[in-house]
Amino acid sequence: MKDHHKTNMNRRLDAVINTVIDGVITIDKTGIIETVNPAAARLFEYKEDELTGKNVSILMPAPHQAAHDSYLQAYLETRVAKIIGIGREVRGKKKDGSTFPMRLAVSELILEDGTIIFTGIIHDLTEVKKAEEALLRLNQELEEIIAQRTEKLKEVINKLLDLNRKYESEIDHRKKVEEALLENEAQLKKMLDREKELNDLKSRFLSMASHEFKTPLSTILSSASLIRRYSLEEHLGKREKHIDRIKNSVEHLDAILNDFLSLSKLEENKIEVNRDEIQLSELFREIRDELTDQLKAGQSLLHSSHPETLSIISDQRILKNILFNLISNASKYSEANKPIRCEMREMDDGIEISIQDEGMGIPEEEQKHLFTRFFRASNAINIKGTGLGLHIVRQYLNLLDGDISFASEHGKGSTFTILLKKSNNGQSINH
Repeated sequence: MKDHHKTNMNRRLDAVINTVIDGVITIDKTGIIETVNPAAARLFEYKEDELTGKNVSILMPAPHQAAHDSYLQAYLETRVAKIIGIGREVRGKKKDGSTFPMRLAVSELILEDGTIIFTGIIHDLTEVKKAEEALLRLNQELEEIIAQRTEKLKEVINKLLDLNRKYESEIDHRKKVEEALLENEAQLKKMLDREKELNDLKSRFLSMASHEFKTPLSTILSSASLIRRYSLEEHLGKREKHIDRIKNSVEHLDAILNDFLSLSKLEENKIEVNRDEIQLSELFREIRDELTDQLKAGQSLLHSSHPETLSIISDQRILKNILFNLISNASKYSEANKPIRCEMREMDDGIEISIQDEGMGIPEEEQKHLFTRFFRASNAINIKGTGLGLHIVRQYLNLLDGDISFASEHGKGSTFTILLKKSNNGQSINH
């Protein structure tokens, strides 16, 4: 009964070995092949009976073919395994002499009568290697595409510089503009190379630049052309209208380029932090005065401070840029006659400043991208902007050891909250 059961088990084992897709070869301790399954015979392009009784080295290319028996003898004498029980990638030799890559796993088996045999499991890696080579070629092609698009980006930025030079009489700080563009170009290339985000980042930049630069430049060209026609005194009102259009367009270009300059300096760690005591209410009033002419009709800035005399040790220039950016955004993305609230309060771990608007809000599915460079929400595409403002705000806050959070509901408004933490160099003061 036991012999019958053993016979059935052997038959099952033979059936499994003969149907597996990987090759299975057994050899004795002298390297002579005892059994070969069909998969192994197909891999090496032999018939099974052509391999049995032969030394397994016929399936190996030089130099392993000549040295195999010594490898096997060394293992039997030292029991130090270099492949047995470990497995590794090697090359096999077919009947026609060609070779192919394979994964070889060898195990040792001692039978009941003390006989030692070795079993080799062979997995063909030909398709895997082809895939790896294809991937390598794809990577090389991608590098070529990256190089080509980098050159295209350089050409586009150079064209923007040329356009800027044509209107140097309308731009008071031409030198800073040119430096900003050049620094931004270099910084963009570094970021693209470092982060491997070339395609996505370029497409966003080119889309933004073509839209944000083309519109004000077209306005300047058309208005400058029309001003020539209005030479009489009764045309004074029309001339002033077009002069205002040129002024507004130049200011828009100036804001875009300042964003580029700020981003470049932040990325290159060129921003110095100079800490001093700041009266927060006075800082808000200063920002409000500068923003008055930019607010939409009926918009108002409401301010509250708890306590009123709240101060903090920080960098006034950087903090002013942060608040100016957030309040400007609140105005830009809100309709006329909507209030904008700025509330400052002292917390246990620092100063909290929140900017609240009743504007268009941010779609929930897009909020995770809010601080990404060049990101514009889908409901704000038609509003002027570079998509850099909030990214720059977060970088500025990092310099001040601060943090920013937000809550937004599409169609109802947004609240941005910054926290300036207390520290040895940045503590809140309550007079």
